[in-house]
Amino acid sequence: MDSTDGSQAMTETLAPVLSARGLVKTYGAVVAIDGIDLDLYPGEVLAIIGDNGAGKSTLVKCITGAESPDAGTISVDGQEVHFHRPQDAQAAGIETVYQTLSLAPALDIPSNLFLGREQRRRGFLGTVLRMLDHKAMREQAQKRIDELGIRTLQDITQVVETLSGGQRQSVAVARAVAFGNRVVVLDEPTAALGVRETAQVLDIIRRLRDRGLGVILVSHNMPDVFEVADRIHIQRLGRRVAVVTPRSHTPAEAVAIMTGAVVAPSTEASAR
Repeated sequence: MDSTDGSQAMTETLAPVLSARGLVKTYGAVVAIDGIDLDLYPGEVLAIIGDNGAGKSTLVKCITGAESPDAGTISVDGQEVHFHRPQDAQAAGIETVYQTLSLAPALDIPSNLFLGREQRRRGFLGTVLRMLDHKAMREQAQKRIDELGIRTLQDITQVVETLSGGQRQSVAVARAVAFGNRVVVLDEPTAALGVRETAQVLDIIRRLRDRGLGVILVSHNMPDVFEVADRIHIQRLGRRVAVVTPRSHTPAEAVAIMTGAVVAPSTEASAR
């Protein structure tokens, strides 16, 4: 089965915003990922799928600084980088929205958007008294939410614990976009969401792509993957076994490759 479609033109003319070559990560005798390659292009949604134990989480941790690979290289905009902590990846423009969201329920929306990166007031009040600029953070938070077309957050001063699951996911994504200018990684963003809220999150993913960001979507939900992904990176037992597209393969075929029921063509051929 041929995995080439209209996305081939994009991958041939654009340079990857994020690349990984030969990534290896072991935990004692356990090989979590074994020589994985990955390319993500600007304005692309790359889905990563795989069964439990395929190494998806370990791969994401390596490219976002939560783990350091034992071997292999990672490049951002063609420059090799070395991430030793998540802050290193953030400094390179890579933001991650984990399944747990990492939000502070007792704080309002702007406080969560700027959590750990609070803005202080100018002059003596900020530098000496360390007072926060709540007005500026509210204004910027509202701007970010408006830019993403999020209509479900009516009151920017709402406390996060009063929001629905989909609204909380929107806040977490808005925080990532506020500081990630190259790549946004989404880990199971529609897990435990209803149909309407899932549709809202998928719409936000499309908006991120339309803004030229590279988006990595880690998901077990095949309908979601095939609705928004441009390419689908399939892992099995710590290896990348294929890269397909929604045009070249059906969800059933992707699952068959993922579970080993079907032997995929060579990774190099399917990635082109």
